[in-house]
Amino acid sequence: MRKISAFNFISLNGFYKGINDDISWNKHTAEESEFSAQSLEAGNVLLFGRVTYQMMERFWTSPQAAVLLPEVAAGMNHAEKIVFSNTLTEANWNNASLVSGDIVAAVTKLKQEEGHDMTILGSGSIITLLTDHGLIDEYQVMIYPVAIAAGTPLFSGAKNPLNLRLTSTRTFNSGSVLLRYVPD
Repeated sequence: MRKISAFNFISLNGFYKGINDDISWNKHTAEESEFSAQSLEAGNVLLFGRVTYQMMERFWTSPQAAVLLPEVAAGMNHAEKIVFSNTLTEANWNNASLVSGDIVAAVTKLKQEEGHDMTILGSGSIITLLTDHGLIDEYQVMIYPVAIAAGTPLFSGAKNPLNLRLTSTRTFNSGSVLLRYVPD
C-alpha cells in the first residue's frame, strides 16, 4: 500500500499562510532548498489542491525559479503531480493530472494502487479533509522562526483531535525546525 505524507511549513504561531494567502514570510535558505531538492529525489507523487497547484505551477515554471532554485525547479517540474479540483478543466503543468469529484474516495483508491508514495504540499484544506478520514501516514511540519500577525492555522476546520507521535527532528542553521510525526 502506498503511503501519504503531508508537508507544510508554518510560522512559529501556527499559521501555514498569512492574510490573503501570503507566504512571503517563508524565507528558505540554501539549506532548506537543499532539503527540498533531496526530498524530490524520492520520486513521490505530489498532491495539491487547486489553489496551491496554481501558485506552485506559476512559480516553478518561471524563469525566476530556474535561476533562484534550479535543482528544486527541475524536481518540481519533473515530478508526477495530481491536482484535486472540481473547478479546473485541465492541468497543464508537466506530468500533472486532474482528479475531480470525491477526493476521499480518489485518495483511498490511489493508496491501494501500486506506485510511488505520495506527498501533499501545502493544500491545507486537503490535509484537513484527509486527516479527518485517517488517510495521512506521516506529517512533516517545518516551523520557521517567525511570527505573523494573522492567517490560517494548519488543520483549520478539523473535526477531530489528532494525536501524533514524534518520530524525528531536524534543526536548520536558519533556526527552522522540521518535525516528523505519525498518527498515534
